[in-house]
Parts: sequence; structure tokens; C-alpha cells
Amino acid sequence: MTDSSKRLRSEQWFNIPDDPGMTAIYVERYLNYGVTRDELQSGKPIIGIAQTGSDIAPCNRIHLQTVERAKDGIRAAGGVPFVFPVHPIQESCRRPTAALDRNLSYLGLVEIIHGYPFDAVILTAGCDKTTPAGLMAAATTNLPAIVLSGGPMLDGWYEGKLTGSGMATWEARRQLAAGQIDYQGFMDLVCSTTTSPGHCNTMGTALTMNCLAEVLGMSLPGSASIPAAYRERMQSAYETGQRAVEIVHENLTPDRILTRQAFENAIVLNTAIGGSTNAPPHLAAIARHVGVELNIKDWEDIGYDIPLLVNCQPAGDFLGEGFHRAGGVPAVVNELMTTGKIHTDALTISGKSLSENVADKTTLDTNVIRSYEAPLMQQAGFLVLSGNLFDSALMKTCVISEDFRERYLSRPGSENCFESRVVVFDGPEDYHARIEDPALKIDESCLLAIRGCGPIGYPGSGEVVNMQPPATLLQKGIKQLPTMGDGRQSGTSASPSLLNASPESAAGGNLALLQTDDTVRVDLNERTVTLMVSDNELTERRQNYEPPEITNETPWQEIYRGCVGQLATGGCFDFATNYQKVAERVPRHNH
Repeated sequence: MTDSSKRLRSEQWFNIPDDPGMTAIYVERYLNYGVTRDELQSGKPIIGIAQTGSDIAPCNRIHLQTVERAKDGIRAAGGVPFVFPVHPIQESCRRPTAALDRNLSYLGLVEIIHGYPFDAVILTAGCDKTTPAGLMAAATTNLPAIVLSGGPMLDGWYEGKLTGSGMATWEARRQLAAGQIDYQGFMDLVCSTTTSPGHCNTMGTALTMNCLAEVLGMSLPGSASIPAAYRERMQSAYETGQRAVEIVHENLTPDRILTRQAFENAIVLNTAIGGSTNAPPHLAAIARHVGVELNIKDWEDIGYDIPLLVNCQPAGDFLGEGFHRAGGVPAVVNELMTTGKIHTDALTISGKSLSENVADKTTLDTNVIRSYEAPLMQQAGFLVLSGNLFDSALMKTCVISEDFRERYLSRPGSENCFESRVVVFDGPEDYHARIEDPALKIDESCLLAIRGCGPIGYPGSGEVVNMQPPATLLQKGIKQLPTMGDGRQSGTSASPSLLNASPESAAGGNLALLQTDDTVRVDLNERTVTLMVSDNELTERRQNYEPPEITNETPWQEIYRGCVGQLATGGCFDFATNYQKVAERVPRHNH
């Protein structure tokens, strides 16, 4: 290929015949560990593998093995693999929250993909934020890219019952507070969920986002839910490596796949699988970086009327292993196709349409993946609520329990509405310090509100909205109170919270003006949340409001707070969405 317009991107580094000085600089140092000049100058595609696995990222550590099989696949297809590190993201151990790292990982990936001689990139994904970070970078750079998921852990069991990641934690907290277990029992119950390599085995944010990556068309069909410990996971890694070379020759770039139709498919699938409330900000971020319009209200307009088909914790009974054995994403998509609820002609990374990928994939266990005619719940999507406290907040309706519905949403003449006295907490530390305080007089009619927990306030938006009741209520069998906040909650939580409130209190949202003993009316019919005070009262509170002092603990926190947007629009760095297709322009020489 002598025409420079048809040459591989990598050849602009490794094979510039009319500039041997620069070519030598780019080539020579890679030889010091055994790569040959012939490999670099052969005209074979150079495939980058973004390594998200490490000892401090256990949910993605399986990729220390998968990348070896991906490299085998790359070589077999005629490519040359290069593995490079990615800023680690560990959901359960990173403090104050792993959400800080999504944008940092994204920025690092963009710089690496833009500045190094790759013709395509494999994005290793697993734990919550690694999947959107990789897809955001793919959207910005527009280099051919493919997602390689790590897969969930195997099913967890405790005393003969399935125990799911996260779900067991919330249940153990309730049992400990109610005096039903001691510290040892608490630890045994929670640790029973970590059975093998892999990410959360519930339909939390990790499994949700990998499923959405598949239905978006960015990973191989059927690959999202393969458990990390299954042999098929390594086989999928090999096939992903092969496909990474092929998409270079096909010039199959992310903008051809990440279309408006693809994002609508993702919204529909998220409802059908009972996916996480973290999906909306992640998908919004990906869409904005690729230049696709996606509004927070789309989640209700497109997704609310879709039924819940997947019987998986936290909205059901089973776990990721059972979901995979029942057919995974392809079986759910096939079921949705039969009723015309999905765009079947959307292009995918396989080079085929979505319908071609799943044509023969049917449900293998109707206890786990239901038919459209016999779902677990009708109208199972997110509601998008607004009012005088915020412009938008989400409620996940598929986790509204019968007990919660009976206590709060079934008053004759006011179905799906309730009014509550509010108890306000300024962050999780305040909540933990005061939740047992009898002076707060928390009873089953109260709503717990938390603020200072958004992208700016936390910083990074903490997963803290799913607050449990005080022990006095837990001992009476009241496991949930209505909760509301400007933070997020774990995708493994079964709490029907009002969350992701935008704008957050630290950005001027009226949650900052909320006071304990205020009354809030929630109307799911009208999609409103209303603080029952006059406009004059709100104005007076605003005039007298003194915002809390915000202290940055690291340089990154200062940068993050200064650039981040709200959850309703993806929690992006707004300025970064102006940069698109950056890998199509080869950067200037370095000497």
C-alpha cells in the first residue's frame, strides 16, 4: 500500500521511507525487549490492548489472563499486539468514590490512543466505570475499537440460598442492625458472594454496562455475560483479538456503530434486564462524546413501558451465571425483536446487524429470562421526576417491592402518590452518625434525604442514596423507607430511591434548601417531587443560604470539580465533548 491515504495509521510512525530519522526514533526502542523491525514495518495492523486489570482492581484482574488470549487472536489474524496500562478503577475500595476515576481513565485513554501508533484498540471492561470510560474514549478518538468484557463471578451461596454481590451487603447490614447476626455472621454472609474471578454477579452496574456494550454493538454477540471462570471467556478473548484486526481492514469505526438507534436499543434492553440507575449518566456521556443527542427524558419515553424480562437480583432471584446459561443478551434481544421493540438493523462490531447476531438465540430457561407476554413486571423502566427541588431525578420502578407499594403508593384515591416528613442528612457521615438518634423521630412515614453527594459535592457522586432505616424500624420488619438525594446508589441495590438529582446541591440545586421536618409530596403519576413550601419561603431560604466549604484533598479533585457537569448530562467534562474523531488526525512528530 503505497498511497499514504490507504496506509495504516501505525505506518505513520513505523514506516516513513522519506523520513528515516523519525522512523528510526519510533522503531528503535521497541526492539529492546525482543520486538523485531520486521514486525513493526511489515504493514500488519498494530492493535492496542487497554489493560484495566491489576491487583488493586480485582473485578478486572481476569484480564491479566484474557489479554494473553486476545494477543494470540491478534497474531493469528495477522496483527501485532501491544498491551498498555489504564488508570485503575476499583468500585468497592476506591475512596471517596470510583466515579472520580471514570473521567480520569477516559482522559488517559484518549491521550494514549491519540498519541501512539495504534490501528485499533481492544478495551478491556468489567467493573462499573471501566466499560463507560473505554467507550467514551472510543467515541472521542473514533479509532476502530472493540470491548472485551471480563465477566461476572460465579453464583454465590450462603446457607442454601443464592447470595449476590452488593445485595448480600445490604441484607447483612439490615440483619446486623436488627440484631439477627453478629460481626462474624455479617462477614460470612457478605464474603459468600465472592466465589471466583470476575465482577459483581448481580445485575448491578458492572453486568448492566457490559450488557449495554453488547447491545450497543461494541462487543461480540453473547460475550457480555460469560462468567469470568468459564472457558468460553478465554475463547471469547481470542475471538475478540481476531476481530480487532479485521475491523481495521473494514474501517469499522465507533461512529458507525454508536448511533441514535444503538442508544435507544440500550435503553430498551436496560429496562428488560432490570439494569442499573448508573446506566443513564454513563450512556449520556458516551453519546455526548460521539455526538449523539440523548436526553435524560429518553429513559422514560423509550424505556418505561418495556417489561422486566430478566429474573436477576436485585430485581429478581437469580444471578449472572444463571442469566448467561439462560441465553444472556442475545436471548433477551431476540425476545424484544418479536414485538418490534428494538432496532434490528443496527450495525454491530461483528460486521453484522443486531438481528443477524441473535437470529437463532432463544431463551433456554424461562424462569430466568421470561417471554414478553409473561414478564416479571409490566412497565418496568425508569421514571424521570422533576419539581421545585431539582430539574430531574430517577426512580427505578422494577425494584418497587410489594411492601413498599402497599405502604406508600396504595392510598385509596391517591395511588402512586405519597407525602412524607423529611429527615435531611448532609452526606453519608452525617447519616451514619445520626440515623439512630431518637430525637429525629424517624418512623415509617418519613423520607430520608441526603445531599452534598453529587459530582461536585462528594466529589464524583457517591453511591449513598439507598439509606436503610434505623434499627428500631428494621426490628419491626420495615426494611425500606423512601430515600432521595443528589448522589447515586449501587446498581446492586433494590431500593426505589429518588436519585441522581440534578442540579445537585453543590451546584445550586434546591436540595441545599431542604430542611428536616419539611413535607415533600411525590407523585409518580405526574412525575413530580414537590417541596410543600411557598415560593416566597424558598426565595428567603436561598437569600439566607450559606454554602458549605468545599475542600479538595488532591489536585485531581480540584480539576474534577472545576470541570465536571451534572449527572443528568452524563457527569462529563463538558469541554471534552467538543473533541471528536481525534485519532483521525495523526499528531505532530515528537522530535
